[in-house]
Amino acid sequence: MNDNNMKFYIDGEWVPPADPRSVDIINPATEEVAGRISLGSAADVDCAVVAARRAFSSYSATSREERLGLLLRIAELYQERRHELARAITTEMGAPIALATSAQTGNAIQHFNEAAATLRNYEFERMGGNTLIVREPIGVCGLITPWNFPLNQIASKLAPALAAGCTVVLKPSELAPLSALLLAEIIHDAGVPKGVFNLINGDGPSVGDAIARHPDVDMVSFTGSTRAGIQVAISAAGTVKRVTQELGGKSPYIVLPNADLTTAVSAALARCYTNSGQVCQAPTRLLVHAAQHADAVRLAKRITDETKLGDPLDPLVTVGPVVSKAQFDRVQRYILCGIEEGATLVSGGPGRPSEFNRGYFVRPTLFSDVNSEMTIAREEIFGPVMSIQTYETEEEAVAIANDTLFGLAAYVHGASQDDARRVGSQIRAGRIYLNGAPADRSAPFGGYKQSGNGREQGVFGFEEYLEVKAILGIQSA
Repeated sequence: MNDNNMKFYIDGEWVPPADPRSVDIINPATEEVAGRISLGSAADVDCAVVAARRAFSSYSATSREERLGLLLRIAELYQERRHELARAITTEMGAPIALATSAQTGNAIQHFNEAAATLRNYEFERMGGNTLIVREPIGVCGLITPWNFPLNQIASKLAPALAAGCTVVLKPSELAPLSALLLAEIIHDAGVPKGVFNLINGDGPSVGDAIARHPDVDMVSFTGSTRAGIQVAISAAGTVKRVTQELGGKSPYIVLPNADLTTAVSAALARCYTNSGQVCQAPTRLLVHAAQHADAVRLAKRITDETKLGDPLDPLVTVGPVVSKAQFDRVQRYILCGIEEGATLVSGGPGRPSEFNRGYFVRPTLFSDVNSEMTIAREEIFGPVMSIQTYETEEEAVAIANDTLFGLAAYVHGASQDDARRVGSQIRAGRIYLNGAPADRSAPFGGYKQSGNGREQGVFGFEEYLEVKAILGIQSA
């Protein structure tokens, strides 16, 4: 075990917790102990915030070139340890090693590169008449991140915060902290000034709440469940700090009647089952025209049955375990609820697959004959479970897509871009993917409704870490 795992990174040093408490990190594929970390407290948060506040005065005044150099050094050292980081992710939360080596670690490094690209050309000062509009770093930022894409979610917050000139206190998920501890080593080796980056492990009630409430934290960026996001906002309200949130989702995938059904259904299922369904923007509601229902179910069943579930260290495996026993039990309850409420179980179903005698493996599960009143169509399951619904008209498809508390993402597949765009433009969600479009790291990411507020990535994500100041009465030369 790494000696630093039982410590926190505060003010440029690895320090022991104020009140030692430890917790085991469980490998979800084996149910064996993969490591141990210390859990922090409000006292540790105080130490980290003091360091971050002290460092802010000098770091916020660094030049664009200094911060660019820092971001690029982090990216370079990160790349050198990428396979080690991928292995840590697979061990701590079960992502298949192929996914951990590609998207899980690759997305994170792209965030550092994208933040550098944004910083390189960003105008921090703009004149309008006799008024100068200045954007400057907001201050000390508390970053609270989840376990499903641990490094990606850290980097999507940390990179723009560092680029903007902010200092940070990070609390990664206590379920998947090992990769974050390795990232802290990288940041130290990159020469990030003392106090600019601080990491404290811990749970939400102890460390997350202390960060959100702390009067010297100027901003909190949170990614996680809607329930937890509401609590973060309540805790932060007393100090009127900025809160940005990327929360839950229940994304629809609309297949228009003129689309290639095989291509569309294949794309929808691939996105739904990625990362064992533990993706906030995963399309978990497949909407097909009623006339194509039988064909869609047949296609989806074949794809689901062929999905390779297994040991996440096997490079051919595409679906590994879910992150924990609690998550396994949660997904099982939803599968049983779908059956009890009358949905047709097409493939998969409850229980661990018979070929596994350990590990939190959930069968990729497909339901048909689902309506919008069913629990599995309304609540975020966060597991490899797809529900097929039908519609008669485009208007009905849009209405079904919008009939949700969430609005993080939506997917539309049509015969042409114009067809898909016509429908997608009517859906109230922060991201619309047309015809299987890939992700765009420069595009804003965030949701409508109870999927959160604020945006990450690109210029929009960068500006979340900036305050706006107007200086009036400037006379032109």
